[in-house]
Amino acid sequence: MPDEPSNLVPTTLEKVFELLDSKLVTFGVPGALSAVGIAKVTRSEWTEAGWCFAVAAAVWLVIKTGKKLAPKIDQLLDWGIGAVERSLLNGWSAITSDITKDYLEKQARLCEEFISEGFNPDRTAIPLLEQVFVPLDLSGAVSSGALKPNRSNRQLLLPSPNLSIWDLLKRSESDRQFRQMCILAKGGMGKTTLLRHVTLIYGQRKQRRYRAPAYIPVLLRLRDWVEELSQAQPPSLLALITNCHIPSLSKNHPLTAPPRWAEQLLVNGEALVMFDGFDEIPEAKRTHVSQWLSAQMQEYPRSVFILTSRPAGYKDYAAQKPAIPIYVNKFTLEQQAQFIHRWYLCQEQCCRSPKQYRIAKRVAAERATSLIDQLNQRRGELGYMAENPLLLNMLVTYHRFDPTQELPQQRLGLYRGICKLQLEDRPKARGIQMLLPFAKSNALLQSLALKMLRTNQLTISQQALLTFVEQHPLVQDEEIDPADWLKQIVDVSELLVEREPKEYEFPHASFQGFFAATQLAQVEDKITLQKNAGLILQHWNGAIWRETVLLYTAQLPPKLLAPVIQKACDMGSEAADLATLCLQEYPRPDKLSDDLLAMLQSLEITAQRSKYQTLEALLKVQQWKEADEETYRLMITAVGKEEGQWFEREELLNFPCEDLLAIDGLWIKYSNGLFGFSVQKQIYVDCGATLDGEYPGDKIWGEFCDRVGWREDGNYLSYSALNPSLSSSRGSLPFLWVFVVVGVWVGGVEVVGVGSRNGGVVVVSSLSSRLVNCSR
Repeated sequence: MPDEPSNLVPTTLEKVFELLDSKLVTFGVPGALSAVGIAKVTRSEWTEAGWCFAVAAAVWLVIKTGKKLAPKIDQLLDWGIGAVERSLLNGWSAITSDITKDYLEKQARLCEEFISEGFNPDRTAIPLLEQVFVPLDLSGAVSSGALKPNRSNRQLLLPSPNLSIWDLLKRSESDRQFRQMCILAKGGMGKTTLLRHVTLIYGQRKQRRYRAPAYIPVLLRLRDWVEELSQAQPPSLLALITNCHIPSLSKNHPLTAPPRWAEQLLVNGEALVMFDGFDEIPEAKRTHVSQWLSAQMQEYPRSVFILTSRPAGYKDYAAQKPAIPIYVNKFTLEQQAQFIHRWYLCQEQCCRSPKQYRIAKRVAAERATSLIDQLNQRRGELGYMAENPLLLNMLVTYHRFDPTQELPQQRLGLYRGICKLQLEDRPKARGIQMLLPFAKSNALLQSLALKMLRTNQLTISQQALLTFVEQHPLVQDEEIDPADWLKQIVDVSELLVEREPKEYEFPHASFQGFFAATQLAQVEDKITLQKNAGLILQHWNGAIWRETVLLYTAQLPPKLLAPVIQKACDMGSEAADLATLCLQEYPRPDKLSDDLLAMLQSLEITAQRSKYQTLEALLKVQQWKEADEETYRLMITAVGKEEGQWFEREELLNFPCEDLLAIDGLWIKYSNGLFGFSVQKQIYVDCGATLDGEYPGDKIWGEFCDRVGWREDGNYLSYSALNPSLSSSRGSLPFLWVFVVVGVWVGGVEVVGVGSRNGGVVVVSSLSSRLVNCSR
């Protein structure tokens, strides 16, 4: 059955019978009736006693039988209700607009399969999206467009860490600012899959189950239309939908929209337009495309727009940005388990007949549990990979091919294992003779990935690809047809994907990054190695190069890694942040000598110190507010989130001590002890608060805000009202991280009355408690 909305509690027959079982059987209704029957027997009231025993047996039998049959009855009812609903809607569509019905069906059909960015290896069935989709948890941004809330934008803040896409779409009905949203997340976090899920649900007319508004979805993958949108006079959104998108939904039977059909949808606010993958547009064209996107959103203010992007690429959005930024949260342990169980059940069902469902279910449960146990046992090594849906899909695929094989410890090992699996192990298992041996095909893909990366390409035409292969030295000595090799790589290994006719790309940008990184890292002569290191440093902060940087440094020997990291640390605090991530992902084999381990530890210290150079520079010249915002940036990235996201209580209670003490020390040093977290902690304690991470009470919180200057005459000050200087109240800074990051409204709104029990007050207490623990 399809997934229920994540924000609803579905009522099913199975749950009803479980409730009856727990409340009636468990608490003794049959027993009570039996006791009454026994009492009747002692009084020789045989007829009444018989009825009591019969009713007790009937209650017990109905509930127990109902529990067994409820799932099947649920499925039957769900199918029946869905069929009636579809019939009614199809009938209505036939009366109103045939194009709407055909359009929804054809667009939904393209979204039926669960395709994880093209990564669907052989010997694994491609599941239906509704079989394996796990609803993503979304969280609101710090505020709309800026980090400072005020009266005009405070309602945009979304403090809940567990929003669903349906929550946001429902909000768009009543709040026009939610008609322009941007969903931000790193690669592989499920942004595209989420939009495909929304498109599928609307196409199947199931949106009412999620209490969602009745929109007509338009899913546009931006990289498919780069050439059109990069023209000096690009087509309007209306023209793009009518002349390009709708006809492309079916190659054999292209649709033709009636005059003004799409225009009426856009003008009347019936359209849900989803622009997927702004970061996949070449950097040189992002400014132009962003201006086009903003112009279309302004042209049709009643329709709903959703843009997706990686955060690094979104920084190049030069025009007016969508009003509401939303972030995708990492997969929780529960979500990971749900996906693994659903994925394995799909695979085992596909290998067996419908009559073997019980066997498939048992085997799937055993294998899923085996993988989950391995992940739990090695959470420190594999946890960060399982939090990413794409990497989790790769882990499950890797595990299914050989459940006895130990999972790789790090991302680099996972990509290596998957490539060997696709290019060598699986073809061998299927008895397929590859035209080129594993090593040569692998090297050819590495060269191709680097060539595309140098020109910021994610796709390559068939002609350009075949020319490249034909001219490559590895192929010139072989008597093979480049077209045959390409077909084998696409059909057998699936490490290249034909997204559009005669256009190819790697299954995911991270695969392109892996191949390019390996090509750069595995050269032998010193001059070329230095040249490649220079190329990496040149593109260190480039969004499209991020995966290559991480996977390149992971393949360097420690002695070669050291100068690269040291030079990166001299390029600014953001470059140093990436250098720190490089060291975190760096493999640490047990064979490393003590000298090399000491070198790596020294590099970590260097990278850590370099992270704070921007903050220190701002504090030196007393640019307090700028330093305040840099403090937030350092802290949110330290917990693995993006700028604009919220802190959660557990993240602060477990905040890295080294970062916390370093930031606090800089504030105290350059403010002469006036500002800093430890200063705020002492004031907080002096007000009578307990450092237990809990809400201290309105009186203590109010007194604390009075002392640090965040409240005057009982009114909370907005951020813009603060004018920090060395004559300001003691402990008034850092400010931003307390209010904005945790969702406490300011600007004249009573803080305690708007949910601060889950907001700023708890943050103050949690972080103060953490300071005590870090100082021990």
